[in-house]
Amino acid sequence: MGGFKKFLMRGNVIDLAVAVVIGAAFTAIVNAFVKGMINPVVGAIGTKNLDNYKSCIKGPCGVDAKGQATGVELLWGSVLSAGLTFLITASVVYFLLVLPLNHMMEKRKRALGQVAAKELTEAELLTEIRDLLAQRLDPDSGYTRRGTPGSHAAPGDERSGF
Repeated sequence: MGGFKKFLMRGNVIDLAVAVVIGAAFTAIVNAFVKGMINPVVGAIGTKNLDNYKSCIKGPCGVDAKGQATGVELLWGSVLSAGLTFLITASVVYFLLVLPLNHMMEKRKRALGQVAAKELTEAELLTEIRDLLAQRLDPDSGYTRRGTPGSHAAPGDERSGF
């Protein structure tokens, strides 16, 4: 039980819980925006409610006397509405949160005098590690790999280790 309490009290679990609550509230705002603003604009060519857009793939489609749906319908209007909601949510999150945060972090790095390190390939990174290890083994040499220019090791010399 102590481990479970420790898990719950870790900062990232609490941060995740806050993110879920904020996300749910934000989703409600985006849904209201889509239903109140976007759907009527898209529905200007037809119905205001995108959920009413559907296609009958096995007929006859409709409602019988008992109120039961007949036929098979594709509810593509609901999918379109959900897609618009997702697109708007992703756009708002990117343009109002991610982009400004990235800009602020880059500005902070520049203010602290840190230059953004270039992305190194795996081969470049391994070469850099090899060179640093070689300097540690033989600080007088610039590059101790056997048989390379600038190496102090003779071709048969085993002191370089590479």
